[in-house]
Amino acid sequence: MDNEIINKVSLLSIESQQKIDSEIDLMDVFSIIWKGKLWIIGTVFVFSLASVLYALSLSDEYKATAVVKPVEGERGGALASLASQFGGLASLAGVDLGSGGTSDSIVAMEILKSWEFAENFIKKHNLEVPIFAAKGWDRSNNKLILDDELYDEASKRWVRIPPSGKTVEPTSWELYEEFKKRLSISVDKESGFIRISLTYYKPSYAKKWVDLLISDINTFMRNKALDEANKSIKYLEENITQTNIAEIRSVFSQLIQEQHKAKMLAQVSDEYVLKTISVAKIPEEKNKPKRALIVILSMFLGLMLSILFILFKSYFIKVEK
Repeated sequence: MDNEIINKVSLLSIESQQKIDSEIDLMDVFSIIWKGKLWIIGTVFVFSLASVLYALSLSDEYKATAVVKPVEGERGGALASLASQFGGLASLAGVDLGSGGTSDSIVAMEILKSWEFAENFIKKHNLEVPIFAAKGWDRSNNKLILDDELYDEASKRWVRIPPSGKTVEPTSWELYEEFKKRLSISVDKESGFIRISLTYYKPSYAKKWVDLLISDINTFMRNKALDEANKSIKYLEENITQTNIAEIRSVFSQLIQEQHKAKMLAQVSDEYVLKTISVAKIPEEKNKPKRALIVILSMFLGLMLSILFILFKSYFIKVEK
């Protein structure tokens, strides 16, 4: 019993000593920080001033957003139904009816984010200069501000000093990288609605480009569907005469009807894949930069770095002694 009491007293003594040591260490840390308060204040001031100047140098950017919903056509449902009924039978004749696969809206979203689509979009609408050379917007004159180190507006030619391996004119990949930074596509999991947003210096351009993106992807997907339907009809009509099996001829006939129906739906609908629920509006307030946030984060960074510097400096001085 006496040994247990002695052990408990010893443990309490050790814990008390550790607590005292930790309090002393903490007091030492605060003392070191307090001695270096002028250095900390100066560092935070420099970081704050630099962040203010940097934030003010950034041009305002505006975000336009449209809300669309997927248009699930009758063609997919009908073909899926035929596939479930006659898939095995049609495969005997070398025809793959598929199983529905990925929806057209998902395909459309992936195409929107692709390099090839962005490249064609930029070329079609002559967006090379606005995408790559613009650095702001002159509100009073309603005019883009171009970087004269990249593009000479007077002579209408590129004048930049290209990076190694690049040309004076921005490459397709460089344009895509700049465009990708401005485009945002998200899906609401509950409603299934899709938000297509674009951020740019000039508000009217942001709205215009969102409208063009929706129009172009619908046109692209409609033309793709028409091309596939025409190829399918041609193939089916060529093969329907080459089989004597009544069931397969019936499947082919139904498929031909469905492909003609798909063509009709594609030809009469401008919004073939994505139907606009809420059109993009010209934004009136900037989306970024968040200048106050930039300054606050920079001040915090300056505070942390200055404290770490003082503590490390104090530690090395003690080591040298």
